[in-house]
Amino acid sequence: MRKMIFFIIILIIAFAMGALSTRNNNKSGSASQSQNEKKKVLYWVAPMNPSYRSDKPGKSPMGMELEPVYADGNADDTNSVKISAAVINNLGVRTQHVQVRDLSRIIDTVGYVTVDENKIEHVHTYVDGWVQKLDVKTTGEHVNKGDLLFELYSPTLNNAQEEFMLALKNNNLTLVNAGEKKLITLGMSQSQIDVLKKTKKPMKRIKVYAEKSGIISNLNIREGTFIKPDTDIMTIEDLSHIWVIAEVFERQAAWVKEGQGAIASLSYIPGKKWQGKVDYVYPELDAKTRTLRVRLTFPNPDLTFKPKMYANVKIFSKTIKAALSIPREALIRTGDGDRVIVFLGDGRFKAVPVNVGIESGDYYQVLSGLTKKDTVVTSAQFLIDSESNLRAGMSRMEEADNKKTNVAPQEFVGMGLVQSVNESNRMITIKHQPIPELGMGKMSMELAVEQSIDLSSIKAGDEIHFVLTGSTEKDFKIIKIHVVDKAKPKPKD
Repeated sequence: MRKMIFFIIILIIAFAMGALSTRNNNKSGSASQSQNEKKKVLYWVAPMNPSYRSDKPGKSPMGMELEPVYADGNADDTNSVKISAAVINNLGVRTQHVQVRDLSRIIDTVGYVTVDENKIEHVHTYVDGWVQKLDVKTTGEHVNKGDLLFELYSPTLNNAQEEFMLALKNNNLTLVNAGEKKLITLGMSQSQIDVLKKTKKPMKRIKVYAEKSGIISNLNIREGTFIKPDTDIMTIEDLSHIWVIAEVFERQAAWVKEGQGAIASLSYIPGKKWQGKVDYVYPELDAKTRTLRVRLTFPNPDLTFKPKMYANVKIFSKTIKAALSIPREALIRTGDGDRVIVFLGDGRFKAVPVNVGIESGDYYQVLSGLTKKDTVVTSAQFLIDSESNLRAGMSRMEEADNKKTNVAPQEFVGMGLVQSVNESNRMITIKHQPIPELGMGKMSMELAVEQSIDLSSIKAGDEIHFVLTGSTEKDFKIIKIHVVDKAKPKPKD
């Protein structure tokens, strides 16, 4: 009996403990679920490919459910680093939101201005003769359609006029028609023949008029010059429309099509642009330069474009609507692939691989790796060679309070002003800003420079960012240098 009572008590205790355990587990699971629900989801990533990111839940290209990444930084933030505000300010780190915009591939090139060959008139006569009076005196003179060019004395034309007068006098219609056709064949206009019919007097000198407006070039006659039908008397060039012959690289040949828009600018008129279009793509590639010639047309009503000028040209391909884009300076291109530095907030940064599409001016199209909610770093990317360099280098900058003198060789980032450059000894003197990681304040130092760095492009007065390696002052060496471009405006945050 006692054994039975003892057994029953054991069963009651075991049941109670099991119920309590289940209750605690349920509470723990519920608390964990509640905690996750309270966390803010930043984005979703593919389980097998963290570089694939989306701003909403769904499935990866492999068909797997996307996993959320929370704002507190979970498994996806293991490669992120945190930088103090002081270091961010010293490096001049700037950011910009990923944007959605219309992009088109742009070809930047140079072309030379030439005359539209469809608007050139070569002036000739159909008979021999002498130039009796020349109204156009100089090359480059502008004439309008219908202006008098010169007067011609031609015995052949005079004889033909006499025959025509005789036919008119005899009222021989057959001879009149034949004589009229002959005069037209010899170069007389119908209006001049009508005058002959009225006056019944031959013209000793035939007037030659301009058939189009333009600029006189190749003026090869003077008064008294004897000319023949094969004499190139002068050329009239209509410059109201001009051609610009540009050259594009072989790899860009598929980007250019007839009818595409183009913009031209001239160095002697800064700030002004002209709208034109691609008129013709030449079928042959230049064997020496490996370039393809493209003919562009531009209106030139005020004759701003002069033949043989050089023009800066932009050719626009088909526009991609609503493309995800990042600034050109945000992209880090290496042999291992492309990536950007994403600002996660609260001083945290992370290197993210991206796939980019077309380049359009100052922007790249982003095919994958980013969402429109991301913010990318647009300056100081020269400091970053890889994700490991980002994590190692930037985390060291955070250790501003750890002033160590004898440490293993590391990389340290600084900025300063170049005071002098000694190319022969490969030494450079820099007045740099404080480097907290080394316990250095603002000072001037002479430092050795890595052999791979080109010192010829660096001069006194340049503002630079640099990467320093070494464990003591004696073995410090600069391994990277970036000259700050003062002419280029810094992008806004």
